[in-house]
Amino acid sequence: MNSEQQAKEASRALEDAKASDVKIYDMRGKSSLADFYIVATGTAAPHLKALVRQLPKKAYRVSGDPESGWIVADYVDIVVHVFSPEARAYYALEKLWVSA
Repeated sequence: MNSEQQAKEASRALEDAKASDVKIYDMRGKSSLADFYIVATGTAAPHLKALVRQLPKKAYRVSGDPESGWIVADYVDIVVHVFSPEARAYYALEKLWVSA
């Protein structure tokens, strides 16, 4: 399975777990860190934790705390950001990736 297929599978898993506003950003040729970034919003700390647990495979590294409103799961070629609504608005990562 290539990184694009993995990103789509992760996105579907987040949507199935009731994440909102799930976006996939294709960063191939734009970022040396990952091919795809996924951003999703959960409703509260327990939901953020559950969303990350629902991702289809084990992450290389997971960082962040559900209580902080932001969890990052690193799959090397894919990076998944799961936010609370407030944290997503505050950090506004999408503004960094407008060209993606």
